[in-house]
Amino acid sequence: MLEEDRQARRGGSRCVAPPWWEFFNFKVVNALVDDNDNSIFGAIFEYKPSAYSYHRSMDRSPRYVIAFRGTLIKLGNGLHHTGHFRTAIKAVLDLVSVVGSSKVWLTGHSLGAAMAMLAGKNMAKRGNFLEAFLFNPPYVSPPIERIKNKKVRHGLRFAGTLIKAGIAFAAAASDNHNNSNGIQYSSFAAISGWIPCLFVNHLDPICSEYIGYFKHRKKLEDIGARGLARLTSQHSLGNMAMSAVGINGIDTSEPLHLLPSANLTVNLYPCQDMISAHELHQWWRPDLNLSCSVYKYK
Repeated sequence: MLEEDRQARRGGSRCVAPPWWEFFNFKVVNALVDDNDNSIFGAIFEYKPSAYSYHRSMDRSPRYVIAFRGTLIKLGNGLHHTGHFRTAIKAVLDLVSVVGSSKVWLTGHSLGAAMAMLAGKNMAKRGNFLEAFLFNPPYVSPPIERIKNKKVRHGLRFAGTLIKAGIAFAAAASDNHNNSNGIQYSSFAAISGWIPCLFVNHLDPICSEYIGYFKHRKKLEDIGARGLARLTSQHSLGNMAMSAVGINGIDTSEPLHLLPSANLTVNLYPCQDMISAHELHQWWRPDLNLSCSVYKYK
């Protein structure tokens, strides 16, 4: 709404964005602005509850929320290399250095959720575990979860697991890859204590594969293949393939969408189409049908 106000050149009482945060006792501290086109891709909000509205549950409330809106990224560029990310991570670092990690929450929708996830992972590597609420975050994979036949789904995922394991073992023959793989493995395990809250819709092809990603890993652990689960859950088949053939200009070191741990909430409400399954406003329906699971990297 901030960006829509900017594009429509609405100011003062004509702005339509402020009521959205003022109703919940937030105020905008700073807008995150793209250096190239001056578009607003995020904002820092400060929580300012009134004195008479105090409740014990507010002790766990954030002091600041950094929110990112869905943003178009040029094809061929990862979020790691965009001006958005550099601006975002600096804003997060600066704020955490002043108020501490326990007072800052991250949130975003769609590509904004990807931005928040990347910022959260970056902070987790520094030992700062920020609360994060990620709505419909993109999972870069074919939407296997939307295949109705359960046996076919399991078969495809298991085949993908074997392929990833094979590529990883073959690549490990190189001493150079052995060193980099150890760094990546340590990095993945190091952020396992960070448990972001993911909100996905089982009918949304953009994010639904998170359901299968965590379920399949748990299934491998349950049958005694924990080592295989640990190895393959930190690798993306697409990234491994690009790395194997030596594609230049694309960061293949760490797939953004893969997470060691998560608090996964799935919306099972029967949406009309894929667009409505991805829209943000589904999450404030009064008749939500939700399934919640916590997955921790072991």
